[in-house]
Amino acid sequence: MTDPNTSHFRDDFSEFYSEEFNYSDLHNLTDFNVDEKTLLCHPIIIADALHISFCIFYVIVFLMAIPGNLVVGYVIGSNRRTLSASDVYLFNLMLADSLLALILPFSAVSVLHGWVFGDVACKLVSLVKEVNFYTNILFLVCISVDRYMVIVRAMEAQKAQRRFCSGVVCGVVWVLGCFLSLPSLYNKAFYSTMAEQTVCAERFEADKADEWRLATRILRHLLGFALPLVVMLTCYSVTVARLLRTRGFQKQRAMKVIVAVVVAFLLCWTPFHVATIVDTLLRVKAVQFNCSTRTSVDAAMFATENLGLLHCCVNPVLYAFVGEKFRRRFLQLLYRRGVLERSLVSRSNRSPLTSEATSSFL
Repeated sequence: MTDPNTSHFRDDFSEFYSEEFNYSDLHNLTDFNVDEKTLLCHPIIIADALHISFCIFYVIVFLMAIPGNLVVGYVIGSNRRTLSASDVYLFNLMLADSLLALILPFSAVSVLHGWVFGDVACKLVSLVKEVNFYTNILFLVCISVDRYMVIVRAMEAQKAQRRFCSGVVCGVVWVLGCFLSLPSLYNKAFYSTMAEQTVCAERFEADKADEWRLATRILRHLLGFALPLVVMLTCYSVTVARLLRTRGFQKQRAMKVIVAVVVAFLLCWTPFHVATIVDTLLRVKAVQFNCSTRTSVDAAMFATENLGLLHCCVNPVLYAFVGEKFRRRFLQLLYRRGVLERSLVSRSNRSPLTSEATSSFL
């Protein structure tokens, strides 16, 4: 029988561990600092009431944008013989806004129940949204260049030729807008554990996500905002300077809606660009941040993107309240349809504008 005093088994190993591992040192390691940059930030928790508010917002914008843009298209399309190049661009701008409005019901449903339309619809909706973003600003650039050519370069005599060229330019803009929007096809419908529901969002390969996201965002900021903005501001600066030196006020009056359209676009989309640029800087770790900053930027991107969606119903309102010639043409159409009396239409025709610089519906 084995002597218990010489057994190789121990019931108490505390002495052994005290010798092998100096626990007195480990007891001193109770204080440590957490690096917040290594923690996973919690997603934004949006209250149900706020979800419902955004859903109502999408529905209201949809109900305003579709009829408004249809009226704009009807007024412009009913006067095809007298269209200027700018009117052709405005018609295509209306088409782009209408396409954006058509995807708002998808956003209204997804904000309440998550993305329930599948992967193909996710890609198509993302593509339409991105195409609208690029074509909007490109058509505004086309209008600014056309106004520059008419008012500064006095190219009114080449109206027919410029109208034909404007059709070709519109085709190029649509093709270019679709090409620049191809990265949106990386958007996928997938279940997000953080959001706890299916979402439609960009999803790159893990090892190349930062590079792809940075490349697409630089493309969007440069070709979809910064460079077009420089062209617009240059053209309008020269054009306004020329108008200020003219004696009549008809041309100045014709520029009011164009300037209003550009300002509306900038007010709707500039905040989103600023928020996206900040988000990009955080993702590439160009600036220091914590979870509070991360959450604030996420909230800003969500809010400013919705502000951008509002743009699709803004232009018809501007045409109706600021565009004198648009209102006159619209009243004439209503008279032809027997909706208005002749006296109201005659009152709107008291100050005819004959110069091509004022022949645009703006």
